[in-house]
Amino acid sequence: MTTALLRTADELHARVRGGRRAVVMTMGALHEGHATLIRTAREIAGDGGEVVVTVFVNPLQFGKGEDLDRYPRTLDADLKIAEEAGADAVFAPSVDEVYPGGEPQVRVSAGAMGELLEGATRPGHFDGVLTVVAKLLHLTRPDVALFGQKDAQQLAMIRRMVRDLNFGVEIVGVPTVREEDGLALSSRNRYLSPQERRTALALSGALFAGRDRHAAQEALRARAREVPATRARAEALSAIGESRAAADAHAVAKAVPGVPSGVRVAARLVLDEAARMQPPLVLDYLALVDPADFTEIDEDFTGEAVLAVAARVGTTRLIDNIPLTFGAAS
Repeated sequence: MTTALLRTADELHARVRGGRRAVVMTMGALHEGHATLIRTAREIAGDGGEVVVTVFVNPLQFGKGEDLDRYPRTLDADLKIAEEAGADAVFAPSVDEVYPGGEPQVRVSAGAMGELLEGATRPGHFDGVLTVVAKLLHLTRPDVALFGQKDAQQLAMIRRMVRDLNFGVEIVGVPTVREEDGLALSSRNRYLSPQERRTALALSGALFAGRDRHAAQEALRARAREVPATRARAEALSAIGESRAAADAHAVAKAVPGVPSGVRVAARLVLDEAARMQPPLVLDYLALVDPADFTEIDEDFTGEAVLAVAARVGTTRLIDNIPLTFGAAS
C-alpha cells in the first residue's frame, strides 16, 4: 500500500471514508512502539477502515529549557515506518495549520490531576497535551484513537477529557513496547550514550523489582487466607502435615510490610543503587498510584494501580511504568 502524506485538514477531510477511522497521534521520530500502535489500529479499523497517523511536534507541551528545538524530526523515515505498519495516511500539519493565528488563547485545563507527578515536574505540560489532542481529534475526526500506556498519566487524562467533555471517540491504550534489555522504547533513547543507557536501565529494573515483590506478597497473602483461622482447624491440618506451612505463611504474612509499601521499597532500592552509578540517575519521582486520579494508594488498596517512575540520566529525561493489580486473589 502507498501511504498518503497530508499537510492540511482540508486534504484529510476530502478523503472518502468507508469504515472506521483509527488515529495514532505521535510527535514523529517513530520507532517500534509507534509501529505497534499503528498495527493495532490497523486491526481495529479492519480492511475497510482507515488508519491515520499524525506527526506533529506540539510546542505547547514543551516547557522553558526543554528539548523542543532538538526534538528529532524524521518525517521521511516516519513515512516508511507508518507505511510498513499499515497506515493509510500520515497527517503532518504545520504549526500554523494546528494553531492558526499563533498560540491559542483558549486551552483545555488539565485540572487537579494535571498538577501531579509529570504535571508537578513540568508545569503546564498537560494543558498543552490535552489542548493539542483535542485539536487533533477535531481535525482528524476519528472513531477510535490509540495511545501508548508508557505515558500512563497522559492516557488517563485523555480518557478523562474525552469522558468529561463528551467527545464521541473511543480511546484505546496499547501496552508499552520494550527493547531487549528492558528499556521502554522512546524517541529520547537515542540521546543516551552507552554509559548513560546502562544507568537508564534502572528505570525498568526498579519497576520489575516492584512487580516481583508484588507477585511474591500477593501469593503469600493468598496462602495466608487459605490456612486455618481456628485451633481446631489447625489441629486438623496438623494431622496431615500442613501445620508448619500454615504457621510459616501466617508468620511471614504478618512480618512483611503492606503490599504497596513492599513494592515501593523494592523499586526504590534499585533506583538508589543507580544514583551511585556514573553517570548517576537523578530521580524525579517514584509513585504507586490509582490510575483514576494518579494519587498514591494506601496499604488497604485493592484494584488496578500503576507503578510509575521518572528520572534524568545526563541531559535526557525518561519515564516508565507498569500496571499492577492488588487483591487479585481475593
